[in-house]
Amino acid sequence: MTVFKGKGVNKATAVGKIAVLTGQETVVKRERTDCPDSELERLEKAKTEAEIQLKELAKKVREETGSAEAEIFEIHMMMLEDEDYNNAVKEMITSQKVNAEYAVAVTGDNFAQMFADMEDSYMQARSADVKDITNRIIACLTDSTSSQAVLREPVVIIADDLSPAETASLDKGKVLAFVTAKGSVNSHTAILARSMDIPAVIGAGEELLSAVRDGDFVAVDGFTGEVILNPDEKTVKAMAQKLSAEKEKKRLLQSLKGKASVTVDGRKISICANIGSVDNMGEVLLNDAEGIGLFRSEFLYLEKNDFPTEQEQFAVYRRVLESMGGKKVIIRTLDIGADKQCGYFNLKKEENPALGIRGARLCLNRPEIFRVQLRALLRASAYGNMGIMFPMITNVWELEEILRLIKGIKKELEGEGISYSDKTETGIMIETPASALISHRLAPMVDFFSVGTNDLTQYTLACDRQNSDTEPFCDTHHEAVLSLVKMACESAHSHGKWIGICGELASDTSLTEYFLRLGIDELSVPPADVLKVRDAVRRIDLSE
Repeated sequence: MTVFKGKGVNKATAVGKIAVLTGQETVVKRERTDCPDSELERLEKAKTEAEIQLKELAKKVREETGSAEAEIFEIHMMMLEDEDYNNAVKEMITSQKVNAEYAVAVTGDNFAQMFADMEDSYMQARSADVKDITNRIIACLTDSTSSQAVLREPVVIIADDLSPAETASLDKGKVLAFVTAKGSVNSHTAILARSMDIPAVIGAGEELLSAVRDGDFVAVDGFTGEVILNPDEKTVKAMAQKLSAEKEKKRLLQSLKGKASVTVDGRKISICANIGSVDNMGEVLLNDAEGIGLFRSEFLYLEKNDFPTEQEQFAVYRRVLESMGGKKVIIRTLDIGADKQCGYFNLKKEENPALGIRGARLCLNRPEIFRVQLRALLRASAYGNMGIMFPMITNVWELEEILRLIKGIKKELEGEGISYSDKTETGIMIETPASALISHRLAPMVDFFSVGTNDLTQYTLACDRQNSDTEPFCDTHHEAVLSLVKMACESAHSHGKWIGICGELASDTSLTEYFLRLGIDELSVPPADVLKVRDAVRRIDLSE
């Protein structure tokens, strides 16, 4: 029995046979052509086929997990049309008179290396995306099949790493667990594994690959991150008991549906859901969320190849509001930038996107885009209980400008005879130290705050969220982060405003009592965590 240690990314266990996935790259040879035009034609056909495949993958993932995860493949579709990449391929074909496969392979290697050599971790991560797109085009050019495994029985997948396409293409019904030698908890494999509700351990080390063979028996513990090769009977039994206990816990949580999120001593708190698409509404209702604390409107943009119109956005916002039957729906305005890039926005390349033009900064720089969204939101407000929330606020003047825009748009709508709700609340994300430190000045200007603990932690601790190497330093419970949450809470309440938390810490039940004692009024979590957090709230006695 040998134990390997990685990072567990989904709290579940699995025991079963191993299927080792090894990447099989197509060998590409340089061949001379006397007809570059025919090679260019082959290239375009291959790109069209690649786009069809990516659309099918995006659709499959959207149906199984939601729009947020499907975004991975939509970004790949945009990369297919990258001007620099395509021009480099075409130039090599025409000037060197080589076959399309070779031109794609060489260009892909060059671009992947270029990204890998960059200092910014977000840009480094694009290297893997370039490789994935390059391999897909080559496969279409050579009519070769993908390297995905054909699974005939339930197995534990072990690989050096998995591309998003490989992960999504696998038959979910036959995957007991994922284990990779490389990767981080923020990798595409980890994100998809969590969404697919499959146990996963990431970064178990290169030694694992040399130790395992197809058909070996393994136990995977997504709670502890342990991967146990050839486990003994005692270990297998313990794993089964742990899994059974987790299933029973989930079953018991179902009894909390319809019950209030109230502490033992009578303190009421709202537990809402974070979503990125109308497609997630079923899960919100199924898990009895008390509202939507964060609707990520940027996915309306990421899912399209051009700017969504006012009418398209209005239809989506209206549908969400009507589906919630009067419960509060907080819609965050466009938060493109940093780790969420959208090709048709034609944003400038930034050395540090996390500190660049994103969120409210982008909206204020591109008011023609922002005005369309604000009109759609205000029109939809007449159909439910809406709150509008603005991300990445760091200055008072930014909020003043946004509120001025809203005031002007309301006058426009009145002039056009279009109704809107005058009860629509406005709020801001507290996700930078700056917004927390000046929260006493911002609070009188809005109706609520919502703390985005993911970015607040990143900016407070100077730890890049996308960089796996900074994970040991990114302490989400750091006293500096919690002090800023406390400061924002005190500012909100001193001005009679409510405050929620919509970042990952909202789901961290080890902090639930701390947040309630601070006076946090709302916790917004992934739909699947609503009942877990409600259970934690109902066990707390704040009078003690």
